[in-house]
Amino acid sequence: ATGLLPSLMRGMLSKVNPRYVTFMIAITAMAAQIAGDAAFAVMIPLAMIAYRAVGRSPIIGAVVAYVAVGGASSVGLIPTGTDAVFAGLTTAAAHTIDPSYNVNPLSNYYFSASSSIVLALSITLVVELVVAKRVASLEAAEPSIDADPLPDMKLKLSEQRGMIGAGIATVLFFGLLVLATVPASSPLRGEGGSVVDSPLMNNIAVIMMLFFSTVGIVYGVIVGSIKKFSDIPELMAPGVSALVPVVVLFFAASQFLAYFKWTNMGQVIAIEGAGLLDRIGAAPIVIFVVAVLFISCLNLVLTSGSAMYAFVAPVLVPMLMLLDIAPETTQAMFRIADAPTNSLTPMSPYFVLALGFIRQHRPTAGVGTLMSLVLPIALVNLVVWLVLFILWYLVGLPLGPGVAAR
Repeated sequence: ATGLLPSLMRGMLSKVNPRYVTFMIAITAMAAQIAGDAAFAVMIPLAMIAYRAVGRSPIIGAVVAYVAVGGASSVGLIPTGTDAVFAGLTTAAAHTIDPSYNVNPLSNYYFSASSSIVLALSITLVVELVVAKRVASLEAAEPSIDADPLPDMKLKLSEQRGMIGAGIATVLFFGLLVLATVPASSPLRGEGGSVVDSPLMNNIAVIMMLFFSTVGIVYGVIVGSIKKFSDIPELMAPGVSALVPVVVLFFAASQFLAYFKWTNMGQVIAIEGAGLLDRIGAAPIVIFVVAVLFISCLNLVLTSGSAMYAFVAPVLVPMLMLLDIAPETTQAMFRIADAPTNSLTPMSPYFVLALGFIRQHRPTAGVGTLMSLVLPIALVNLVVWLVLFILWYLVGLPLGPGVAAR
């Protein structure tokens, strides 16, 4: 609301070498997910401007940003609110088997951060080798319309000062956090002085909330979007209102999980399902592939990742726990199944949003136009991400701090 995220994205994209514009937009769009669904409205137009600035079709920019935000959701170098949501749902589902089990929001961080780099490279290759050629053939038949003047991507002086202030606030915030964590007796540490299993990690969502509030307020005060204290609640209101659907979802999910626990249906299905998989000798890799493909297809109808996970986690997590597959591993697998096909379904409101931006430059564009451009990226991302996950699991790399893949 203070304008920090758009300024940060513009600052990053305005200095990009034209040869790397696709990769930078992809990785930046993934990082923009810290703003939630607002990332679509911020990144798609910025990406279109960035492509126009380097003499390329803005349609490609819209596709790259849309796929990076929607088709690679829940991954990135910066933890997001989705991590906390998934961790809560995984913990609740794991309690069916082990009431003491706890999943922290950073349990998939290493895999998520690495996935963002791999997926950005995957998007770049498919866009440059396939999508760009398709767009070129479309524009050869009907040139795009660029009637509006090209906006200036450079930051204003006040925005530059705001970014410097936000940077200083970032250094101070994490510096103080480190100092508070260093003492062995710190209340932020867990038993035995552990940092991995500690209040710090278990409440990382609160830490991130305080961090983004701090840097946002500093930036807002410097650029003038915050002039008095009463401006802060007004700027927070739109963000809080965006959480209403999540609160409603959690209410429904909590009832669903409670009924599952009360009826013992979760245990029955998990035990029977695990027994069936054990009898047929299904290897973990086979289970992962089948589950990813099934959820990916289901995702074409149910587009909300949180709602989808609330539906499948109470069965999938405990069932795989009985096969010695950790809840954090199941959660990482779900991320792969949920994200790539998100960008394919016209049932998503953000599909319509992306199409609306594209129609500004190509009025005849329709659902088929966007789907034909997104489809190759989504399919390649699904395969690449699944292969990365399988290799990660086979090698036994940690998914996050103190969390083994197997």
